[in-house]
Amino acid sequence: AFRTEALAVLGEYNKSASSPFLPMYEKLRDLAFERHTYKHTTIGFLADVKAMPGYYQYSLDFFKRFYRPENVTLLVVGDAQPERVVALAKKYYGDWKPGYQTPAVQPEPPQKEKKTAHLDWPSPIHPQMMIGWHAPSSSSADSAALDLIEQILLGETSPLHQELVVDKQWVDFIQGSAQPHRDPYLFMVVARAKSDDLVPKVQAALDQAIAQLESQPVDPQRLERIKSHLRYAFALSLDNASAVADQAAETIAVAGDVGEINRRFAQYQKVTPADIQRVAREVFRPQNETIVTLSHPETKGGAR
Repeated sequence: AFRTEALAVLGEYNKSASSPFLPMYEKLRDLAFERHTYKHTTIGFLADVKAMPGYYQYSLDFFKRFYRPENVTLLVVGDAQPERVVALAKKYYGDWKPGYQTPAVQPEPPQKEKKTAHLDWPSPIHPQMMIGWHAPSSSSADSAALDLIEQILLGETSPLHQELVVDKQWVDFIQGSAQPHRDPYLFMVVARAKSDDLVPKVQAALDQAIAQLESQPVDPQRLERIKSHLRYAFALSLDNASAVADQAAETIAVAGDVGEINRRFAQYQKVTPADIQRVAREVFRPQNETIVTLSHPETKGGAR
C-alpha cells in the first residue's frame, strides 16, 4: 500500500512537471541555494520521488519526527461551536504524544556571483524567464519594504508593466513575488516573452526599472496609495471562511501567531521612500541574482 501511494506521488509530480513552471522553479531553487533546505521544493527532487517506494522505514521515521502536537495548529474557521470543536479535538488528538525535534537547518551563505541556467522545452512555447534574488525572511522589517517594491516595480499600474504588457506588448505577463518564509528566501520575477529575441530586451527593461528604483526615490504619494491598496485588497480577499482559514494558516505557519497580520500592516505604514531605495540596493545586486530561462530550441521568432 505504501509503494502504491508513493507511485501516486510520482504521478502528481509528473502532472505538475507538464507545466514549465515546475522545472524552472526547481532549477532556480537548486541554483540559488547551496546549504539551506529551500534548495528543493516541497515535493522534492524527481530522483527522490522515484526512490520513495523503497523508503518505507524512512517514511515512518519522518512521520515520528514531524507529526507531533508541538508542530501543528488545528485551525477551525466558520460557524463553529467552540465547545464542540474542543471536545472533538480532545477525542481524536488527546492521546497524541509529544516528541518533535526541530531539524538543524543550515543557514544559507551570501551568494557571491550571478548564476544562470537555461532549460529546453520539448514542444513550441513562448520563451519564459524566472529570476530570484536572495531576500530577508518574513520576520525582517525589510521584507515589508519588498512587498511594496513588488507593487512599485511590477504592479499593473507600474511603468514597467505598462511598457512591457500594454504598450510594447513584449510579454504576455510579468509578475513579482515576495512569498512569506521563516528563513531568508527569494524575491522572484516571472515573465513570458512573445519571442526569443525579446528575452534580452525584457531583461534589460527590468534591469533599467530596478536601477531607477535604486537611484530615484519613489513618489511619496504613490507609495501611500500602494500601502492603501495592499490593505484594502487584503481585506476584500477575506470574503469567505476558506480564504480566512488559508490566510490564518499561512501566517501561523510562518510567524507562529495570527497577530502577525496586524503587525505586518503596521510595518507597511513605517516604510519610507528611503527604505525602498535602501532595500532595493541591498537585494537587487548582480551577485545576488539567479536567472533561469526556458524555450523550445527549434522555435524561431514567435511561438504559439
